[in-house]
Amino acid sequence: MAELRKKSGLLGELSAEFAGTMILILFGCGVVAQVAAGGALTDPAGGLGDHDSIAWAWGLGVTLGVYVAARLSGAHLNPAVTLSLAAFKGFPWSKVAPYALAQTAGAFVAALLVRWNYSEALAKADPGHTIKTQTVFSTLPANGNPALPVHEWGAFRDQIIGTAILLLLIMAITDMLNTPPGSNMGPFI
Repeated sequence: MAELRKKSGLLGELSAEFAGTMILILFGCGVVAQVAAGGALTDPAGGLGDHDSIAWAWGLGVTLGVYVAARLSGAHLNPAVTLSLAAFKGFPWSKVAPYALAQTAGAFVAALLVRWNYSEALAKADPGHTIKTQTVFSTLPANGNPALPVHEWGAFRDQIIGTAILLLLIMAITDMLNTPPGSNMGPFI
């Protein structure tokens, strides 16, 4: 795998991270837009999906994003993953910032595409563009419910815990000393 990355060069690696992250966010934010906007327009409300469809689509987005990027870049798809691989697995520190920028750009472009594609449905479901539909593009403590106040520290803690679990699983799954799944099964795990 290292030989393939050398042949593609840094531009190929960054393009892979951009594309893989874009696929991840297109699927993830796209399904949330479908559920939030489209579901508000059905009778009864909520007829276009729920938390289960959101979870499945995010999982599929990760899987397909990994398939897109893995050969050229290793499919980090997240600056926290890139940073942890540099800290613990020997990934070159000189590539951390470029990878993070490519991942951020891919996520941003994907969010713009989702916003563009769902703009009419979002506007119809929520003409004021309130928190009801803005959750398509961000996570909010307690899903933005003001009756369940979560302050900044709680939101920060939530992200730390979620990222730690993600990184623990990635490190365990990709550890060569563990019995690995077949190479084509990695993204599913």
